[in-house]
Amino acid sequence: MAIAKQPVVVLDAPDAGELAEFYGKLLDWSVTVDEDGTWAEVVSNSWPPICIQQVEDYHAPSWPSQAHPQQMHLDVMVDDLNVAEKAVLEIGAGKAPEQPGETFRVFLDPAGHPFCLCKG
Repeated sequence: MAIAKQPVVVLDAPDAGELAEFYGKLLDWSVTVDEDGTWAEVVSNSWPPICIQQVEDYHAPSWPSQAHPQQMHLDVMVDDLNVAEKAVLEIGAGKAPEQPGETFRVFLDPAGHPFCLCKG
């Protein structure tokens, strides 16, 4: 018997609404932000939500350094890395200076979390 029904990813961020808008645009999912702006959800009809909580004194991961480890990251499957790269840069991602592979690319969301676009 499973203990949990479904996984939910929760990301810390300095601005919950801003990061939710980024992931909403990236995944083309809907976004809801609570009244005080400290909790947001990025929701799909067929996948578990991505939740974002606002954290005071937030420290972004320092990937690839382990000074502030990445703690977790998302892999986003795409058909065309070049097209997807252009799109995520347009909605506010930054490209990580270090690119350790050829079948994926590492980016940083607006709060500094690393995520990968993967050819798939």
